[in-house]
Amino acid sequence: MTSNIGWELYRSFLGVLDEGSLSGAARGLGITQPTVGRHVAALEQALGVVLFTRSQTGLLPTEAAESLRPYAQAMQSTAASLERAAGGQGADGIVKGTVRISCSDVIGVEVLPPILAGLHAAHPQLKIELVLTDKLQDLLRREADIAVRMVQPKQEQLIARHIGDIELGLHAHRDYLARRGTPRRPDELAGHASIGYDQPSAWLRQAEKALHGLRREVFTMRSDSNLAQLALIRAGAGIGMCQVPLARRDPHLVRLLPRLFALPLGTWVTMHEDLRSSPRCRVAFDALVAGLSDYLGATGRRQPDPKLTPSQTGR
Repeated sequence: MTSNIGWELYRSFLGVLDEGSLSGAARGLGITQPTVGRHVAALEQALGVVLFTRSQTGLLPTEAAESLRPYAQAMQSTAASLERAAGGQGADGIVKGTVRISCSDVIGVEVLPPILAGLHAAHPQLKIELVLTDKLQDLLRREADIAVRMVQPKQEQLIARHIGDIELGLHAHRDYLARRGTPRRPDELAGHASIGYDQPSAWLRQAEKALHGLRREVFTMRSDSNLAQLALIRAGAGIGMCQVPLARRDPHLVRLLPRLFALPLGTWVTMHEDLRSSPRCRVAFDALVAGLSDYLGATGRRQPDPKLTPSQTGR
């Protein structure tokens, strides 16, 4: 096997993996199809393995290719992180470059936009990449610079600030309640349309007792997208769980049985300790902490004056 294989070969390899064809990879990478073909052939020769087989539907990855996928993706993340770090360097005192932020769909769509707008207004040369996912982006491999997480990070190389708990509560639209009536006791929920998850996450399994019988089997409408659940509640489709501060922004949403249904959702802002001294990451980190603290303040569960600490402390 040849050593010192150039990154561009792995880049083309990943392009073909993602697109399933040389032409698709070429379009995505902004290079020519013959160049992608040469890169893949050179990588196969250097590694001494066959990476793709041809089929009627395109190029199919071999077992060897699939085994290389996570390592090539890690290289891709590192290269992107390197570019973001290099772009933020400068002695002119101006914060610039790119910062990549990962968060859940609801936080990314409903909560962060005004925070990020303010961040960009304060630092117009700063570029922001927003990744919406419920998966934990790997900060150790630099898939993201900063993550807003709803579970406490455990890796010692990460620093985190615990903002507090977002309260989740049971809500419905006023129009729905006008049609179907307002449940006053938990047993009255059985006669209502309910909105909830399809596949339970680890957090939901832990919170099952606090849901007082609300589980997959009883939901009238199911989705693992929190945004879809929120949209259904807002459309008057039924009763479901949503973030209390979000519901308080909408006068049409009514909270139900608040003493029974009040689930705390912990919130942390996290980044790799190596980025502590990065101006682009620090200003973004501080903006997220300040904005999310204001948002959580609407629930009365905000952490007072949170400190930047190693992630294992949980504070």
